[in-house]
Amino acid sequence: MQRAPTVKFKDLEEVVSHKINVNLMPFDVRVDFVKITSDTILVPIAVQVKNRDITFVNKDGVQRGVLNVFGRVSSLSGRIIQTFEDTVQNDVPAELLPKVAENVSVYGKTLPLKPGLYRLDIVVKDVNGDRVGTWNKGVTVPTFEEDRLASSSLILADVMEPVPAKTIGTGNFVIGAMKVRPRVAPSDGKPAVFKRNQKVNFWMQVYNMTVDDKTHKSSATVEYDIINDTTNKAVVHTVESTDKMGNVGEQVTLQKTLSAAALDPGVYRIQIKVNDNISKQTVDPSAKFAVE
Repeated sequence: MQRAPTVKFKDLEEVVSHKINVNLMPFDVRVDFVKITSDTILVPIAVQVKNRDITFVNKDGVQRGVLNVFGRVSSLSGRIIQTFEDTVQNDVPAELLPKVAENVSVYGKTLPLKPGLYRLDIVVKDVNGDRVGTWNKGVTVPTFEEDRLASSSLILADVMEPVPAKTIGTGNFVIGAMKVRPRVAPSDGKPAVFKRNQKVNFWMQVYNMTVDDKTHKSSATVEYDIINDTTNKAVVHTVESTDKMGNVGEQVTLQKTLSAAALDPGVYRIQIKVNDNISKQTVDPSAKFAVE
């Protein structure tokens, strides 16, 4: 029962084991952190591939692209903590392929990990084109201390929607009762891009808010600012209070949706500032995105 599952993609495992770096198949990766308990952190991993980099072949009148994805999490000493592998298939009607080629395909895997330092290796193979790409990076899974106001990753998502009750907590991109599919920033350092006909969704959890002994509720204000990166001026500013969010305890999930059409093309920064009115602590994560 303790034996690791058999690896299907031996060729991709070899690439990781021998630390071979190949970039014939380009892709981008995003890693997020969401608290489950003080010693277990949910680590959603998103792998994004441009459809124009996938080789599609005709199969019974349908254009089919196939990717094999292999991932490995290891300790800094080289001990394998977890591996994952999946085949991702994308079937497109032939007449829609030119339009689909302008979009991206996103694969998601969520791993529970303990706080600490890890190495994450990911290999993607374009099966029809027989091309392989690699990605590896050191990942620090944070510790969420019990007495300090803290937040999960601030996730910019192109899909944010409730899931059916039977799939809560399971499936790709599912965090609790929500499907949150991130828009992954390219590896060249530029921000994640949203088209003007899309929704820009923001998702974040706040942890360790102080609960009042008498009311048994927390009390915090949440400020949302969307700042034009060129002028450094806020184009959207809203303030909310947890008093109007219902019975909020130590933890709250913040979810906002904005139509990208409301913003001129350009680069923006979303900044969320949470002020705990009882403990006087503050968290203010931010993230950049572009509108085209």
